[in-house]
Amino acid sequence: MKPYFPKRFHQKIRGLAFLHLVLPGLLGAATFLYAATPDLPLWRKQLQAAEDASDKPAIVELSRRMVDADPNDSAAWETLASNQLASGDQDRCAATLDAWQARVHPWPKVIDDLRGDLALVRKDDRLAERYWRLYVSGNPEATDALEKLANLSETGQRWQEAVNWRTRALRQETTPAGLIARANDYLELRDWDKAYNDLNRANAIDPTDAAVKKALPEFELLGKMLPRIHALDAQIAKSPAAPVPWLDRARLFTLANRPNLALEDAEHAVNLAPLMIRPRVQVGEALLDLNLGDHAANMDVSYDLKRDKTGHVPEGALRALSAADSYVLKNPRQAEPFVARAKALRQINQYTLALTDARTAIKLDPGSAAAHFQAAHAQQSLGHTRQAIAEVEKATLLDPGDPVSWYYRGLLEAQRADFEAAIQCQTRSLAIRESGVALLERAKCERRIGRIADADLDTQRGQQLPQSPE
Repeated sequence: MKPYFPKRFHQKIRGLAFLHLVLPGLLGAATFLYAATPDLPLWRKQLQAAEDASDKPAIVELSRRMVDADPNDSAAWETLASNQLASGDQDRCAATLDAWQARVHPWPKVIDDLRGDLALVRKDDRLAERYWRLYVSGNPEATDALEKLANLSETGQRWQEAVNWRTRALRQETTPAGLIARANDYLELRDWDKAYNDLNRANAIDPTDAAVKKALPEFELLGKMLPRIHALDAQIAKSPAAPVPWLDRARLFTLANRPNLALEDAEHAVNLAPLMIRPRVQVGEALLDLNLGDHAANMDVSYDLKRDKTGHVPEGALRALSAADSYVLKNPRQAEPFVARAKALRQINQYTLALTDARTAIKLDPGSAAAHFQAAHAQQSLGHTRQAIAEVEKATLLDPGDPVSWYYRGLLEAQRADFEAAIQCQTRSLAIRESGVALLERAKCERRIGRIADADLDTQRGQQLPQSPE
């Protein structure tokens, strides 16, 4: 006899079996959800400890867990994105910002601020500015973003924009550092009164502030130059096409450690007088002072530009360049002025420019021994020994009575280890005019080939004579 089970009893049995299968999974999911949420307070404590320890990997991992558990936690999103950016993980930072914006509605405007930071790190200044402008349009009291916009404007030398941004930031909070930053922007605009007014306000607020302490001596130095700057302002207003007043004012800005201002005036002088070399050198000096060596090289001004103890091109060197420029402009078809300017350039270590002038002189007068001599000096200083020897050989052939050319030819022969030829050159130099340096150089070569007695005699005599060959 078969057991009898009603149909509905079978249905109940099947239902119980289904529950038996799925209930453990449901209970497990509930357990997971229950376990994840209570971890948030613990993670927040751990995050605080990680932030106190500046442990960026831990900060990133904990904040990532927090946004996974609570996608609406914008504070955790911001912590995650900002620390990814600070760790140099630009791609993950960008992905975090996209996910944050997609999950939180309405999305926080601080995302624009962080996108601006990311764009700046990626060297996309235009995009950074666009995002920061969006951010401050919705949050006009965002002082940090206003200052970032000011810094970006300064990078682009948009000084009036920088002043405007800093003015907005100062309305939110007047700080000594903010006033000093705006004062420097006013200097770039040559608005001296407003610049010094901001300096004085900053000093009145806190004379011990680091920005104030740094700025005071800088402004004091510029203040000493201002009377002469004002006098040159008047000269320039009267004769705006004359390059020298522009160069003289650029020089004052250089001495006041204001290379941006010096660069503006020197570049204007270059445009006024493109055949002059002094403007080019002053432009190069300003670019080097601004750490723009590549730009200076484009002007053929090298990094080893001669400086005096104050860190600037010597005043005498600039005067020599001015005189040489004037000589060239008055006599553009003669070799001698270019030779004089090549020598002036060589004396401030500007060998590329010196070689250009020496070659111009040679074209104007192929028989100029002085031009070949300057070309030899420039070639050797540029590391072109073979070309230098060829030039100095021409110089001694064209003017065999010049002791300096023979002396220099001897130096070059010694550098390529032809000591016999070097001794002969120094002997020719000494036969024309006895000098201590030629005797000592000949003695060095004599020792190299074993002529010790001759070397001792030359050394003894050389120490009794003047050391300059020129």
